[in-house]
Order: sequence, then structure tokens, then C-alpha cells
Amino acid sequence: MLPLMEAFYTLQGEGYHVGKAAYFVRLGGCDVGCHWCDVKESWEAEKHPQTSIESIVANTKAQSNTVVITGGEPLVWNLELLTNKLRDSGVQIHLETSGAYPLTGVWDWICLSPKKTKLPVASIYAKANELKMIIYNKSDFKFAESEAQKVNPTCKLYLQVEWSKRKELTPLIVDYVKNNPKWKITLQTHKYLDIP
Repeated sequence: MLPLMEAFYTLQGEGYHVGKAAYFVRLGGCDVGCHWCDVKESWEAEKHPQTSIESIVANTKAQSNTVVITGGEPLVWNLELLTNKLRDSGVQIHLETSGAYPLTGVWDWICLSPKKTKLPVASIYAKANELKMIIYNKSDFKFAESEAQKVNPTCKLYLQVEWSKRKELTPLIVDYVKNNPKWKITLQTHKYLDIP
């Protein structure tokens, strides 16, 4: 059983897989505490119904061949059983995490998005396929660079403006990427498209 906040079929809005159809499974529970979080209602796990892993897997397979496990912070929970059953059903399994808890489960893609409030555990950096750094203020560029030094050489590097600061900071990110082309910019395209 896992606290399921919501599950929905949509397009991946951010990062390397942007535009790809995927079934999102959002688990409740998070103590990372980003003040700009856009799903604060996910933080308290007890507010979300305990849902059987079998039910989550059955709904996933019926919707899409790609599932994204997100939160909250999904690694608060041991995800071995869920991901093993998803793997048995033949779907691609993606994770979106701050990395604040040890990695459990089997994954085809890991999007690591570190937060200053609770840094990732050291072991996850080598396993990240994608590093997504949220830019809320100018000091976040320095934080992004320090985190980029910890990931493996094949990890994709992305800078994403925090939604409420997009008009102010997007031009700075564009200039930064032009001057530091190891980075790419990613936008929350689902918000521009007005889809979940």
C-alpha cells in the first residue's frame, strides 16, 4: 500500500522526455519543504488514500507504456515492490526525486532535482540520468554548478526557472546557457499548454 495523491495520463512537461505521453503516479509524503513547491498538498501522506500496489500497476498498464513516479518525495517510501511489478508489466519506469532519501526500486530513467533545504544522499548522483536544477534566484546558478560536479559524465544537465519567477529569470537562464553550453534550458511546458 502507498499513499496515492493522484494518478493521471498526460504529456511529460519538463526535461529530457518533454512531450512524451506518460502516466504520472504522484505519491503523498514530503519533508523537503521547498517554499515554492506547486504541490504542497502532497506533503502530508496521511491526507491521501492508501492504495494497493496492484491497483496502481493495473491502472498504469491500462494507460501508458511509460510511468513517472513523482511526489511529494517518492523515495520516502520503499519502491522495490512497486517498480518490480511495473517492470513485470512491461512499462518504462521513470523517477522524479530530490534524492533526499536512499534510492529504492528499479528505474529506466532518474530525474534528480536537488534542493538546498535537504540535499541528496551521495549515492544517487552516480545513478541520475538527468539533473534538473530549479532557478529561483541568482544564487541558484552557483548551487546548480556545485550539484553538476557530483553527477556522472553522461547525465543531462537542465536549468528550469521557477514558475513565479519566469519573466524575471528566464532571460538570465538563456544567457547562462549560452555562456555555459553544457546546460540546456527546460520549461514547464505543461503549464503553458494548460494540461496536468
